[in-house]
Amino acid sequence: MVMDTLQIRMNPALIKRVDILVKSGIYSNRSEVIRDAVRRFVWEKEAGSINHKGNSVEEIKRIREKLSKETPDLDEINRL
Repeated sequence: MVMDTLQIRMNPALIKRVDILVKSGIYSNRSEVIRDAVRRFVWEKEAGSINHKGNSVEEIKRIREKLSKETPDLDEINRL
């Protein structure tokens, strides 16, 4: 998948929290933390809340599997 680059500014305290998540092994780099946070935000606005523990990628995969048995627009969900 081709990704666009986005430059953001964050305060040092927030960056420190992101780095703790990376150092703990939950995420492999800062970009994954930010992408996961944005996914969670968008998903919460679109489909309700996601558990705030662990990596939301696996949670989204489970939700996609469940939704695949229903009739929502999966193309729209997969673009998240």
